[in-house]
Amino acid sequence: MTDTPLTIGVLGYRFMGKAHANALARLPMFFPDAPAVERHTIVGRDEEALADAADRFGFTHTTTDWADAIDAVDVFYNLGPNHVHAEPSIAALEAGVPVLCEKPLAPTLNEAGAMRDAAAAADVPACCAFNYRFVPAIRHARTLIADGELGEIRQVRGRYLQDWLVDPEAPWAWRMDADLAGSGALGDLGAHTIDLADFLVGDAVGGIERVSGHLETFVDERPVLDDDGEVEGYRDVTVDDAYTAQVAYESGAMGCFEASRFATGHKNDHTIEVHGSEGSLRFSLERLNELEVLRAGNRGYETVLITDASDPYVDRWWPPGHVIGWEHTFVHENYEFLRSVSTGNVPDVLSPFENGYEVQCVLDAIKRSDERGKWIAP
Repeated sequence: MTDTPLTIGVLGYRFMGKAHANALARLPMFFPDAPAVERHTIVGRDEEALADAADRFGFTHTTTDWADAIDAVDVFYNLGPNHVHAEPSIAALEAGVPVLCEKPLAPTLNEAGAMRDAAAAADVPACCAFNYRFVPAIRHARTLIADGELGEIRQVRGRYLQDWLVDPEAPWAWRMDADLAGSGALGDLGAHTIDLADFLVGDAVGGIERVSGHLETFVDERPVLDDDGEVEGYRDVTVDDAYTAQVAYESGAMGCFEASRFATGHKNDHTIEVHGSEGSLRFSLERLNELEVLRAGNRGYETVLITDASDPYVDRWWPPGHVIGWEHTFVHENYEFLRSVSTGNVPDVLSPFENGYEVQCVLDAIKRSDERGKWIAP
């Protein structure tokens, strides 16, 4: 690895911008073998908000034009809304700049395909940011499955439930617009679950042969607020509020997935279960330091605390029993991605654009299944 810091440019400074900036700041303290980085340029539309974000996040430059950032940095993070994923990411790759892009890869399958093709033509890493791959308990679960501890995989069940839209007067946001987001709970939450299922059991069950999907929008319009928080009108909601899907795998295994932003009482409930002929396991993001495992011959599940130094990444943090949290997944993700930039080797814990495109194919098939009322092959 070179001692010269990698200069980082970031498009977006809100939720994901803050999560990744925090990760970049933590790396030198806890992952000293990570490449040195300089938080260089942050990109957005509002110059005043950009200046504030740069000061808080430790970036030295700002710009309202993402093309300027691509020209100035070694690595480009695309953390903006879904509709700005394709063009800047493709431009960066064509310029030979590695890209880490938030999920879902794009609002549409065509745009995701263009991003996949640009990545294939580039000689630099291009990865889709599925941060739940980097939970130590998920890594442990993947090892158990790969080692055959569960036997033949027969069923996968995943759900991602939130309740931030239960109130019909919750304000309109870009995530509720099909042109900006592509889909609602399906792409925003379902992308995580579909990727995680493939990460855990894809090698065991093969690809997805067909899907059956159902999407529903419960509130058709939302209030638009002015700068003082007063309602100035209403805008249509053009994406789904919830989805369910059935999945048939090549091996004969079954999958059942769902997500909702209307699940009253669920704040960020991402749960996945895998059932095999010799055992089962289940994981919940709300208890992310734990993995429940049922082994052959046992009457019930064993709760395993994933905080030992032998667990992935945990030796970098605290003594056994001292738990880590959601934000640490981004530190792990940034560590692996930046090492891939420095070394040229992309480990399988990362999700290249090709994988992000395959997730998009499943999302698209679920949506088309709902529209046509029949099973669809991705």
